[in-house]
Amino acid sequence: MDFPTIHTNFWDAVIAVPMIMLITQLIKVFFPIKKVYIPTIALILGLCISIFISHRHHLIAGLIMGWFYGYAAVGSYASLKTTLLAFRKQK
Repeated sequence: MDFPTIHTNFWDAVIAVPMIMLITQLIKVFFPIKKVYIPTIALILGLCISIFISHRHHLIAGLIMGWFYGYAAVGSYASLKTTLLAFRKQK
C-alpha cells in the first residue's frame, strides 16, 4: 500500500484549528447541544474543512489532516479551559 504524501503548511493549523474552535463555541451558544457531542462536532468540522478546502484533491490526506484539525481544536480548547480555571483558582 502506498501512503500519501501529505503537504501541510503553517497556515492550515493557524487558520483551521482556531476556526473550528470558534465555530464549535458559536454552535454551543446558539444551539442546545449537549457538551458531550461537542468533540464529535469539532471532528466533523475538521474533516469538512480539510476534505473540502485544504486537501480537496486527495481524500486520504483530507481525512488524515481533518482528524488532526478536529482533535487539535478539542485539545487546544481543553488546555485553555484548564489553564484558565487553574489561574482563577490561584487568585
